[in-house]
Amino acid sequence: MKLLRGDGPVLRIGHRGAAALAPANTIQAVEAALAQGVDLVELDVFGRPDRTLVLGHSRKELGEEPVTLEDVFAFLAETAPGVGLLADLKGAGWEQELVDALRRHDLVERAVASTSNVAMLQKLRRIEPRLGRSRTYPRGRLYPGTRLASIPVRGPLLTALRLVLPFRIAGLISDVGATAVTLKHEVVSRRVVERCHELGVAVLVWTVNDRELFRRLDARGVDGVISDDPRLFQQDLGLHSTA
Repeated sequence: MKLLRGDGPVLRIGHRGAAALAPANTIQAVEAALAQGVDLVELDVFGRPDRTLVLGHSRKELGEEPVTLEDVFAFLAETAPGVGLLADLKGAGWEQELVDALRRHDLVERAVASTSNVAMLQKLRRIEPRLGRSRTYPRGRLYPGTRLASIPVRGPLLTALRLVLPFRIAGLISDVGATAVTLKHEVVSRRVVERCHELGVAVLVWTVNDRELFRRLDARGVDGVISDDPRLFQQDLGLHSTA
């Protein structure tokens, strides 16, 4: 799957399907995203103790009957052969199950696995090199010295991370052999986009629900924008699908 935009338009990516249009991480949200002509759907993937993979952002947010990954993969394989999948991985330990499911539905080369977990991306690289890997940055919290104390990533800390990211990004990419990075929009600068492109790596940005912000990011040359409301992409921006 082509992620670098080159001279083409930005990739349109529905967040958790289309979380503004239907319940997040459901088949209905995926259908809503597809109806808006997205190029990829982003979905949260969570592993249960029985090793079943389901859609969900965390254990607390799982409903009584969450959608299984098998169900959504079957749906995408049958109804949306030109649409890619960005799997935002929550937790580790079930990398093989993910790869096995992608292989069963012939989705490996249409999918990208995204996480901040370095060990997980490295393992996925070993067991299925064809699967795209995107390193998510930054994490929601930083742990400067101990897992018992953390700092939320916001405000001045986000500004500092933005300033140093062009100098750090090559190392973040090389650690996992990433084909893309999934960056919070506050840390995205033109320089970091240029540096990623020098390295042949795509820049996917989350979560963008404002039209003017979308325009600024598009002008900086990002390759993909992730939005809760894919209708944003239809609002007189002159963008067309690359699928």
